[in-house]
Amino acid sequence: MTPADLVVRNVARLATLAGPAPRTGAALRDLGIVEAAAVAAHRGRIVYVGPEAGLGATVAPEPGATVLDAEGAAVVPGFVDAHTHLAFAGDRDEEIRRRLAGASYREIAAAGGGIVRSVEATRGASREELAAAIRARLDEMLFQGTTTAEVKSGYGLELEAELRSLEAIREAAAAHPVTVVPTFLGAHEVPVEHRRDRERYLRLLVDEMIPEVARRDLAVFCDVFCEEGVFSVAESRRILLAARERGLGLRVHADELAPTGGAELAAELGARSADHLVHVSEAGLRALAAAPCAATLLPAACFYLRLPRFAPARALVEAGAPVALATDANPGGGLSPSMPFAMTVACFSMGLSLEEALAAATLNAAWSLDVHRERGSLEVGKRADLVVLRSLRLLDLVRVGVPAIRAVVKDGRIAVRDGRMQA
Repeated sequence: MTPADLVVRNVARLATLAGPAPRTGAALRDLGIVEAAAVAAHRGRIVYVGPEAGLGATVAPEPGATVLDAEGAAVVPGFVDAHTHLAFAGDRDEEIRRRLAGASYREIAAAGGGIVRSVEATRGASREELAAAIRARLDEMLFQGTTTAEVKSGYGLELEAELRSLEAIREAAAAHPVTVVPTFLGAHEVPVEHRRDRERYLRLLVDEMIPEVARRDLAVFCDVFCEEGVFSVAESRRILLAARERGLGLRVHADELAPTGGAELAAELGARSADHLVHVSEAGLRALAAAPCAATLLPAACFYLRLPRFAPARALVEAGAPVALATDANPGGGLSPSMPFAMTVACFSMGLSLEEALAAATLNAAWSLDVHRERGSLEVGKRADLVVLRSLRLLDLVRVGVPAIRAVVKDGRIAVRDGRMQA
């Protein structure tokens, strides 16, 4: 008999997402459903997944084991948010009001808003202040079922401020249940003081910032905003090659505002993910599928930025690209930390089915962060990260404004129950 210190029983419908990653094409719709199911874990790892009728013959709960009654509801893997910008200070409320009045992303940026607006406040914040802000944002995400999140720097845009942001991310992660994957995004924008000499900032990134980030082991990935008016394909390639030489994984903000060739670059360099992809080309679609490279879509960002179009999710699925979802939580264009909201917009504005959106928000998102061997599905040996819904209807996840989640289990412990953080 296998010991267990957590048993989740009376699960009417269990979406395991068991199987190889990433899911592509028709496989995105296979949730690995088990009816009348149970899950058991020991020391944070799953030891049983299957019909509840078989639980007693396999698992022996330890004295004092936690038994969580799902009350006939559905259970899904914990959500994996593969693209967030939580390390910032200040707000951008004024520009959000301008956007509601009709101003575009480019107009706001040209007037000194956008990323550079957050840079000033973030440079003035201490590591402790940033860490506290990140923890509070991780709290919001955990309440919405997110158990793993990528968190980027990128509002420092100078060596000390970027290092301070990454140290704050590490500090926040050490004191929070959510598993955090840190990404260095010094190439988020060219800071104002370097705009008359872009080469100077590129040298700073390549010769100082990336080596120091790697030396201190502060990030798993390096990202770059490959976009018209930000970093060109040639500049992005230079930055990413420097990061790869230092052992960092690669991610790319690609083709968000115009078809720049960012997706093709991501595939060429072996990046783990190309993100946004609102204007991805046909060649980019094929390149991401062939690589393979995750196509991480950010539907809530399109919604909040009031972009005139969404990423072509259906075309990406049909091309065979590994589609993932994320919130893009940030101070200006990613105002919701909720993966269920991202799934909702993906379904109703991007054309994904509910099953595809759930796979993209769990297993494929975990693959995009290279944590799929541990997280993203409910399988024996993986970490026990799961979400208990309030009913057996998976569609409740896309009923915006309706509390859909009863409990969140993180590493085999109940982290959230009935809207309250558990000790």
